[in-house]
Amino acid sequence: MDGTDSTAPSGLGLGLGIGDRKTEHLDLVLSGVGDASVSSGLHSVRFEHVALPELDMDAIDLSTRFLGRRLAAPILISSMTGGPARAGRINARLAEAAQHLGLALGVGSQRIALEGRADSGLSATLRRLAPDVPLLANIGAVQLVAGFSIDEARRAVDMLEADALILHLNPLQEAIQPGGNRDFRGVLSAIEATARALPVPIVAKEVGAGLSGPVAARLAAAGVSVIDVAGSGGTSFAAIEASRRGDAAGRQAAAAFADWGIPTAQAVRDVRRACPDICLIGSGGVRNGLDVARVLRLGADLAGQAAAGLAAADRSTEDVVAHFASVIEQLRIACFCTGSADLAALRGARLVAAA
Repeated sequence: MDGTDSTAPSGLGLGLGIGDRKTEHLDLVLSGVGDASVSSGLHSVRFEHVALPELDMDAIDLSTRFLGRRLAAPILISSMTGGPARAGRINARLAEAAQHLGLALGVGSQRIALEGRADSGLSATLRRLAPDVPLLANIGAVQLVAGFSIDEARRAVDMLEADALILHLNPLQEAIQPGGNRDFRGVLSAIEATARALPVPIVAKEVGAGLSGPVAARLAAAGVSVIDVAGSGGTSFAAIEASRRGDAAGRQAAAAFADWGIPTAQAVRDVRRACPDICLIGSGGVRNGLDVARVLRLGADLAGQAAAGLAAADRSTEDVVAHFASVIEQLRIACFCTGSADLAALRGARLVAAA
């Protein structure tokens, strides 16, 4: 759940800085305000049950490789964010859990840290806590044409000793949030220049409205190595902004787009067709291990989850470990009940038509 990087105040707290606003975003997500009113489409992906799996469930191999590192399961703990102090605690817990379980970790926006106002736990400490798993840095793609340069992109990677850099795309958020960056001219060229200059792969990620096949193809041609579709069906930042805006016109504009976007299931299918060889992450409304199995079956290499694990991350490392261990166990059950000994077999598992 990535917040935008704009700085202007909104109706619920005039004069809020980025940190305070991100904390407000976090509280609203936890309260359910941002729950999408539309489906991710994942529920329509139904596996054919195999009553004779002929497998030892405990021997099913869920491992994969991502960014040159081994994962115990194909899961990215996706970007979560909040105000600096709270985010620092959340980031440390996520890093510890990712290391314990062998999962990838993508951080939230590093803009505050790059501007020197607070590091939000986004420092080399995270790498010390998670030395063996893929760690992904993160800045807004539009920032590359709104004040940041390749130097800031490089610093974002270096401060975490990250394996890749997420450039998140969030035009809807920027459009409906007061003070948002509404000029996206030159963003693709800036992404291309960054991909050429940085020594690590670039990940292009939406933040809840989905990526289409044609856009993914343009990003791949620009040098992007990984696409995270982050489709609709998960957290709706339009719904969050509608609850925050103090002006009626702003509330109405944001609310009108609460169900905007490409559902996750459709986005995964479309991007895989358009970019058959790209590394693909399916996120957006991935609520459990069965949803992980579904996005893998649709063509994703990994599944990303953020909001569903946020409450656990706000409490303790132990709760984060318990949450994602449950997700992994559910994925293992899906493999067992489809007769899939590993992820390659799961990707070929038979489906049945939705009722």
